[in-house]
Amino acid sequence: MTNRRQFVQTLGSITALGALSPFAAFAQTLDTARVVVGFPPGGTADVMARRVADRLPAGGYVKTAGIVDNKSGAGGRIAVETVKSAAPDGGTLLLTPHSVLTVFPGIYPKLSYKPFEDLVPVSLGATLSHALAVGPAVPANVKTVADFLAWAKANPKDASYGSPAAGSIPHFIGALLSKNSGIDLRHVPYRGSIPGVTDTVGGQIAAMITPVGDFLPQAKTGKLRILATSGPKRTPFTPNVPTFSEQGFDYIKFDEWYGFYAPARTPAPVVEAASVAINKALQDKAVIENLATFGLIAGGSTPAELDAMTHEEFKRWAPIVKQIGFTAES
Repeated sequence: MTNRRQFVQTLGSITALGALSPFAAFAQTLDTARVVVGFPPGGTADVMARRVADRLPAGGYVKTAGIVDNKSGAGGRIAVETVKSAAPDGGTLLLTPHSVLTVFPGIYPKLSYKPFEDLVPVSLGATLSHALAVGPAVPANVKTVADFLAWAKANPKDASYGSPAAGSIPHFIGALLSKNSGIDLRHVPYRGSIPGVTDTVGGQIAAMITPVGDFLPQAKTGKLRILATSGPKRTPFTPNVPTFSEQGFDYIKFDEWYGFYAPARTPAPVVEAASVAINKALQDKAVIENLATFGLIAGGSTPAELDAMTHEEFKRWAPIVKQIGFTAES
């Protein structure tokens, strides 16, 4: 890795060289970049990060493929804290579901980061729908959300659902179902999606709510049954599965997305260089097709567009969090 003095000297000349390329000088500085992910290997966030990291050199941002650093735990907060403290030199990027930045501020009164002050948006990564799936602990005649709620009411001791983390959007989907139906659904938070999916397949918990892509392999083999998806329309990955809204649960009608961010104070030309490289990676046919197998719809953005999206989701989720009444102390 080039020393810090050379990096500072290079940054000073980026503006002058910007007319030639948004990252002409910067590309000569970084050998590689670290993409920090707040969830374990194998999940959709990890897959997304690896596919993009592998292709950062093709966008001229780095010389060799990026390195994915899984800082799992605390629902993704550890990853944000890691990137917040990293040098603002373009060498560290964060990939996170937007909920870690837009929902968590309403849940954790002593949150250790300020999303709009400690990070700078770089590019959208992909969008996804969440899904509710049940495993062998739930009878085979349970085929809809209404069926599941009826079963849960009749079997309160077994009426559980897992999510990737407390305070995540999947957690809140379950909480909204419970609150609006008046049926107690016990929430079981996991450290990422895959452990919860595994327990659902094994019958340790009744159901799991998580990105639809995390269910696809098990659903295809019949080990899980996907009952509903969360988006405003059916996903292309589960075209025969109706949405919550189609089944009468209109208050659940939202997708989630992953975004790339850099530490605050990262120079604008560096952010632009990262954004250009990420967008180029997301336009790669192989990346698009591979992400689709995990239920992800690839799609980049400019830094300004991602900034607007982050603020919009922040405003959207504040009243929902208040309605549910969940906090870190609850």
